[in-house]
Amino acid sequence: MPTLLNALAEAQAVCLVGPRQVGKTTLALEVARKPGGHDLDLESEVDRAKLSEGEAYLSRHLHRLVVLDEVLRTPELFPVLRVRIDRARRKDWTAGRYLLLGSAALVRELAGKG
Repeated sequence: MPTLLNALAEAQAVCLVGPRQVGKTTLALEVARKPGGHDLDLESEVDRAKLSEGEAYLSRHLHRLVVLDEVLRTPELFPVLRVRIDRARRKDWTAGRYLLLGSAALVRELAGKG
């Protein structure tokens, strides 16, 4: 966990990608327990619906760590995240705003190799 915390201290967004069932979500939820942390499981329709207005949702959690599990299931969110991350860098806001999780199987699937 110290490596992940160090990465979050230096970057606006950190990605954890790997095989299913290796502990990515468990690790991320442990980090998100810090005050203000917030997590969404994007395999859940309820959580995906919260991001139907991605910009507005992320604005409500502006200075919090937001964990997006299985983020690769919502590729339409990437442009919103890119803009928000770039804006935060320009304003020199605190790092560690987004922790993005994805499975290697889903990466292969989206690349057409699944």
